[in-house]
Amino acid sequence: MKSPELLLPAGGFERMHAAFDFGADAVYAGQPRYSLRARNNEFVRIAKMQEAINEAHARGKKFYVASNILPHNSKLKTYLDDMVPVMEMNPDAIIMADPGLIMKVKERWPDAVIHLSVQANTTNYWGVQFWQKLGVERIILSRELSLDEIAEIRQQCPDMELEVFVHGALCIAYSGRCLLSGYFNHRDPNQGTCTNACRWDYKVHAASESDAGDAQLLSGFDFQQAKEEADASFAACGGAKRHPLADQVYLIEEANRPGQFMPIMEDEHGTYIMNSKDLRALEQIEKLVKIGVDSLKVEGRTKSIYYVARVAQTYRKAIDDAIAGRPFNPELLADLDGLANRGYTPGFLELHQTQDYQNYLHGYSISKQSQFAGLVTEVDENGWATIDVKNKFSVGDTLEIIHPKGNRLIKLETIQKNGETIEVAPGNGILVKIPGMQGQEKALLARIINPAG
Repeated sequence: MKSPELLLPAGGFERMHAAFDFGADAVYAGQPRYSLRARNNEFVRIAKMQEAINEAHARGKKFYVASNILPHNSKLKTYLDDMVPVMEMNPDAIIMADPGLIMKVKERWPDAVIHLSVQANTTNYWGVQFWQKLGVERIILSRELSLDEIAEIRQQCPDMELEVFVHGALCIAYSGRCLLSGYFNHRDPNQGTCTNACRWDYKVHAASESDAGDAQLLSGFDFQQAKEEADASFAACGGAKRHPLADQVYLIEEANRPGQFMPIMEDEHGTYIMNSKDLRALEQIEKLVKIGVDSLKVEGRTKSIYYVARVAQTYRKAIDDAIAGRPFNPELLADLDGLANRGYTPGFLELHQTQDYQNYLHGYSISKQSQFAGLVTEVDENGWATIDVKNKFSVGDTLEIIHPKGNRLIKLETIQKNGETIEVAPGNGILVKIPGMQGQEKALLARIINPAG
């Protein structure tokens, strides 16, 4: 089996460095104005992107530029001119979605390496073969595919590179084609300005339908109580009838827009405007490796350096274990629990999780809950490390030192600030020092909340 590429997002230099340090083979970043990565993009200046590409190549790594916008006519006029400096940077590939843009880029730069974006919604092997005839070299497959469907595409298209998302946020719309942000804020997700409206905090209110078909607010409604009563009624009839919530009308109220009620429909599966769990396909890495997927992709361009480092390291270990024939290590699942997430799901890859892994995860996640504590900015000749504190930690805490060469646990015995001993590093925005950190440059610290034993 060949080892697939591990591909991480790089919204800026720090995240790119962390991705490479902790095991990524390649990174991707958005082209200014023409990508779906307009926010939190440090490479809005062409000179910065050139510097990043040069750094990646100097390390023997790859750098892909996302130019995957679905443009309106106004952006066609400037697109090819703006692509000139990008192509001169020699990126390893351009990630694209729009067939017209792909056509024009291939006409002007016949040797350009094009990766087809997930936004193109490729779900079958005829689609892959179509794009292959147009000169596309890699297909980023739709997130809506199962492992069996990916395997069939691999069998039918043996000489096409395939890329699959394995970790990160999932959109509530088909492969990201959502209109919520455009509806609320006039910031179109398909033009790169999504505000993640699906992940805002919403409250559900009952409503009745007027003679004109409009939703009208009802007072004195407790949604959770109504749901419990409806669930009990549904269970009592053995699920033979339609769920009592299915045909009711509801209004939702977003936390930052009090008094603005928006109509939605609710059924037994939930409120469809609400956010999805996050994708985590760690358990499926071995199967994806055996299928022969060429690249495993992580989403998260707006995430922290801790997120990038932890995810890169964890998936690197899972890939290396799969290639070496080692069994899956369930401790890796717990390593991701300390990251900000909305619960995890394997998405469409598998209908059912492996129960054995879930039992393991319960034990490991309880014994190894963690929180990002800080970054090592330097280590002096005596082994004292300067820590840029991100979250509170104290003398007596168990800290995990997360380092590209391997992780270890320490019991923190002392903390210094400005040469004085302190008991607590209170939180974000201060610098402290801790001892015993020889050779731990580029390390991150995580506080273990419930250390085993």
